[in-house]
Amino acid sequence: MAGLPPGDPQLVSMIVNHLKTQGLFDQFRRDCLADVDTKPAYLNLKQRVDNFVSNHLSNHTWSPHLNKNQLRNNIRQLVLQSGMLEQGVDRIVAQVVDPKINHIFRPQVERVVREFLSPGSCSEEPPAPLPPMEIKPDSSIPEPGTQHSLLSVATSMFI
Repeated sequence: MAGLPPGDPQLVSMIVNHLKTQGLFDQFRRDCLADVDTKPAYLNLKQRVDNFVSNHLSNHTWSPHLNKNQLRNNIRQLVLQSGMLEQGVDRIVAQVVDPKINHIFRPQVERVVREFLSPGSCSEEPPAPLPPMEIKPDSSIPEPGTQHSLLSVATSMFI
């Protein structure tokens, strides 16, 4: 491990697996799911999907011979094709995940990465806070030849 350069896919994979074994991904998922149903973006998306489905179903007459699975799959495809899920999920992430990145997720990820890279040498005292991360969707994969700190790469796995 010591010979791997920062950003090396094998090293990143090892760190991500370590984060998983520490339960951080599950904890972050639970934290976010606990908040999601109270946020306006989720409530708006739920209402939009409910209205879309209701409008679609109002054009169909129920009968005992109606193929419900085919109708369900058709509605699912129409909802996916409408683009409302992509927009809605982006808004949900902005309201639920983004506010937690710098003050909840990042410090915990940094602590676990430090412990992974230097087992036994981490002090109980947290280091001085780093400046807030700039959120860039494509920053999780380093470009060949660029210098990325391992911490930035590991932290970006949560974005």
